[in-house]
Amino acid sequence: MNVQHRPQYHCLPPQNWMNDPNGLIQWQGRYHLFYQHNPTGPLWGNIHWGHAISEDLVHWQHLPLALTPSPDGPDKDGCWSGCAVDHDGVPTLLYTGVWPEVQCLATSIDDDLRTWQRHPQNPVIAAPPPDLDVTGFRDPYVWREGETWYMVLASGIKDVGGAILLYQSPDLVDWTYVGPLFVGKVAETGTTWECPVFYQAGDKWVLLFGVIPDGTTRYFVGSFADGVFTPEKRGLLDLGLTFYAPQAFLDDQGRRVLFGWLLEGRTDDAIRADGWAGAQSLPRVLTLGADGDLCVAPAPEVEKLRGRHHTEVVPGDCLEIRATFAVSATEPVGLRVRCSPDGEEETCITYDPQTRALLINRDQSSLSTDVKREPHGGPIALAPGEALELRVWVDRSVIEVFANERMALTSRVYPTRADSLGVGIIGQAHLQSLDVWEINP
Repeated sequence: MNVQHRPQYHCLPPQNWMNDPNGLIQWQGRYHLFYQHNPTGPLWGNIHWGHAISEDLVHWQHLPLALTPSPDGPDKDGCWSGCAVDHDGVPTLLYTGVWPEVQCLATSIDDDLRTWQRHPQNPVIAAPPPDLDVTGFRDPYVWREGETWYMVLASGIKDVGGAILLYQSPDLVDWTYVGPLFVGKVAETGTTWECPVFYQAGDKWVLLFGVIPDGTTRYFVGSFADGVFTPEKRGLLDLGLTFYAPQAFLDDQGRRVLFGWLLEGRTDDAIRADGWAGAQSLPRVLTLGADGDLCVAPAPEVEKLRGRHHTEVVPGDCLEIRATFAVSATEPVGLRVRCSPDGEEETCITYDPQTRALLINRDQSSLSTDVKREPHGGPIALAPGEALELRVWVDRSVIEVFANERMALTSRVYPTRADSLGVGIIGQAHLQSLDVWEINP
């Protein structure tokens, strides 16, 4: 296995393929992260549920596979994405079996959630509503209000747009279709949605989902009444096209903690040669800002990874960088990372005050012809006189950027040169403070 680009402190399996985070739950004080996994190869297919456990959200121990396709069951062709809930003291998974796409249930009775028993009535939802011509029917996300369980499923209505379908149940087994929770328009938000998350935040409700075909991850904030969600605010959950398949859960501290799948940005041939693919993001915390927008910030636990501290730039491919800049009217500011000494390879993280956009420029990120180079980024609004605070985590091929504790931007880069380890400042005259930590995986 080639580990040149393999992240060192992000969660990923020992080898082979990883995609969506699934079944996030804090059970008896420990965090469990299940995930889509192909245990037999580095490309997508043969989907099982992998399983990792952590005391602190950043140091993960991998456990045996949690779900394996059952030869004669409704998940015989794959155990696709889903969620975990606490059903009166019984840890319970709801997930999608294929093909066709149906919803299944499994429970566990052991403290480490290592073994799971499928419900004899699987599938608990055997088909989409008969009056809808759907483009997908998967990725259950479940919550409880009083004595009633609710489920949202990712879908799309042919020639209309992506959709979220709402169900309810008294017991997680017998489900009744309530109706469409929210339906988009093809021209605005694609044909099909995936991996929904729906939760209450104060007097508002938040909806997250991934979009087919553009690969973005969106959020909507609004109201929920009579089975219908009405959006009031909307935006991108991450400004890049690397973070996908969001899953968020409420931990014992009352925080809404978010993970996402970090896609690769290289060819299948390159992935096959390396023997691994995919990683989970660092843990993020979701809150609503004073303006009603959704804010994304790194979970404080990531600071447990800090090693030696510096107040000037140092080379490395496993770093945390915190830089604050005064913002002028015209001059871009930011950071260069994974730079070769002669500048032949470099990746630039830049805020342009004229366009009010935060970008990761990958034009010179690699000499390889097997990698993607298009820029990642989008708009970020700073108040007049507001400084720009960038928090950047570099983990070999992963770059996670957080701006002012409210916006996230994630990308992948694959430098070829062993000396592409440099860090530099863009707009040195505007730099107000700089802290760099070497990371201890």
